[in-house]
Amino acid sequence: MPELFQVITATQANERLAQHLTLLQRVEHVSLAEALDRVTAAELLSPTNLPTFPRSTMDGFAVRAADTYGASEGLPAYLNLCGEVPMGRAADVQVRLGEAARVHTGGMIPPGSDAVVMIENTQALDEQMIEVVRPVAMGENVLPVGDDVRQGDVLFPRGHWLRPQDLGGLAGVGLTSIPVVARPRVAILATGDEVVSADREPAAGQIRDINTHSVSALIRRAGGEPLPLGIAPDDAETMRQMACDALADADMLIISAGSSVSTRDMTAQMIAELGAPGVLVHGVSIRPGKPSILALADGKPVFGLPGNPVSTMIVYQLFVTPALHQLLGCTNPPARPLVQARLAQNVASRSGSEDFVPVYLEQRDDGLWAIPIFGKSNLIYTMVRADGLLQVPLDQAGLYAEDMVTIRLF
Repeated sequence: MPELFQVITATQANERLAQHLTLLQRVEHVSLAEALDRVTAAELLSPTNLPTFPRSTMDGFAVRAADTYGASEGLPAYLNLCGEVPMGRAADVQVRLGEAARVHTGGMIPPGSDAVVMIENTQALDEQMIEVVRPVAMGENVLPVGDDVRQGDVLFPRGHWLRPQDLGGLAGVGLTSIPVVARPRVAILATGDEVVSADREPAAGQIRDINTHSVSALIRRAGGEPLPLGIAPDDAETMRQMACDALADADMLIISAGSSVSTRDMTAQMIAELGAPGVLVHGVSIRPGKPSILALADGKPVFGLPGNPVSTMIVYQLFVTPALHQLLGCTNPPARPLVQARLAQNVASRSGSEDFVPVYLEQRDDGLWAIPIFGKSNLIYTMVRADGLLQVPLDQAGLYAEDMVTIRLF
């Protein structure tokens, strides 16, 4: 087992764990209403063309483009009306030489026509004839069959994270039952004699369990299914049994607290005994969160997160989210948005450690400013008040006030 404080970078830690992770094989079919933020379990092909019929993109008149060539306000083209195509109905008219048919936006283009003249570029002479004052090219203002998607086209590869616009695309071609990778089941075990559930009144020396709730929400956001296990006391055998039971039913285990240096700390040893190869990383060059544990127990990832809420959330997003996406086989995981802002005050750091500092953003007359929130990592409202995180690179000894910095939003 790696000794504590034989630290490696966050990138190295993720790479070390990633070598051991394999895709989940469980597949389920969900409806479109349930498919948002799910990951496709198979390549999805279009069963049809989209659109399935030629459509007008404008209100106007379907024509033969050649009949409008040379038309102008001084010398318009005169066309006879042969009918109208009602919305939601197949065209029952045909456009012949010197004719036009009234069409509406989204309606079918009748046979014989190959363009649409916008209504603004026409004038009605009477109920049977219009004049066209601007020529159109073949295909102008028309969506041809398959212009969006053709039958047999690959809509999404396996491993695609489904977004709102993707669901619209699936609806458009009639795919309403979607094969997706089952959500990874993530067991969460809080530890500590001093920790009580959030619905209890803490006695002197006790604290409510914060991390189970914040981590559960982060798991849902990353595409997993949280399985809170409750709180384990500081007893090695009880912790081990609860962890073993959790791994029997889950795809991943997160243990909150117990990863700091302490004579009462049993987490690293307990994790090492859960299964091979055991602890892969114990100590990462980040602050907060240096004593984090990344492990693998018989093919299932196990994380020992620091007990302090700020550290827990930062470490989770650095390591657990990428692992969940890898289990899902996700090829396009959603990126957290980034913004540029000017730093409001100096931020000190130590070279050799990546620092993550919560900040809130303030829009001023001269632009967006990032105000660091300096607080101990056991204060959850440090994160509550923040809009995102400022990262101080590994090789820098700090950042200066008025520097332009990148903020990773929550």
